[in-house]
Amino acid sequence: MFAAQDWVDYELIDTGSGEKLERWGNIVLRRPDPQIIWPLIKETGLWKNADAHYHRSSSGGGSWTYKNHIPERWTISYGQLQFYIKPTGFKHTGLFPEQAVNWKWMIDKIRNAGRRIRVLNLFAYTGGASVACAYAGAEVCHVDASKGVVQWAKENLHLSGLGNRPVRFITDDVFKFVQREQRRGSKYDAIIMDPPSYGRGPNGETWKLEHDLYPFIETCTSILTDQPLFFLINSYTTGLSATVLRNILTLSLGRQYRGTITCGEIGLPITASGLILPCGILGRWEA
Repeated sequence: MFAAQDWVDYELIDTGSGEKLERWGNIVLRRPDPQIIWPLIKETGLWKNADAHYHRSSSGGGSWTYKNHIPERWTISYGQLQFYIKPTGFKHTGLFPEQAVNWKWMIDKIRNAGRRIRVLNLFAYTGGASVACAYAGAEVCHVDASKGVVQWAKENLHLSGLGNRPVRFITDDVFKFVQREQRRGSKYDAIIMDPPSYGRGPNGETWKLEHDLYPFIETCTSILTDQPLFFLINSYTTGLSATVLRNILTLSLGRQYRGTITCGEIGLPITASGLILPCGILGRWEA
């Protein structure tokens, strides 16, 4: 288990009965989480007085209710990195705080590489990893199919005072972009990806992680340099074991480059109970 232990602006206060209570800066949110199948011991005042509460709908989706007025968006910091937080229509806030364990690891790898590193961040969302890699001194290519989250990522980069760093923001289908980079002969020293469980492209193309992840990773290895630094896969797909990522990385990166493979769960410490909430899995290959 890799737990994000060193947050100051974020705190997982308590969990129970399918929900989590979190502090984002000075704003407290109450959100559902399918992993939390244990009961809520006591619904304290913090639970009842959360600034905003996301309620799932029986017909799918859900909505926020607000006990107190909160800004449309606000800022939190992780070390020198800064991010905009905004409650969205799908319960998310624009940041996955457990990913701090990867940001810290990538910053260390890039800074100790002894050379300029080119990073490709795929399914890059609002750019937590892109901001971290740019902060460490890497040249970054950030790719996501959603124009809105790419704009959010740009704003996070500028918010962190890194607007002059060499970061390309690309709004495109990730798979087509990688194929074009392959044809162009573009090369990267590190690749990061957070692939979805299922997706549908603009022309009816379908992506199913269990069928398409391995061949996509093999395609990605073709655009790595001769001396790659790292390859990171994050996954939030329910039921997917970290050992599956280990096997995939062993058969692809491990066979070609040797190196070290590390896999496991990522999570967040729960203040009230001292437990760890599992949030997803990661697979890391490093030279």
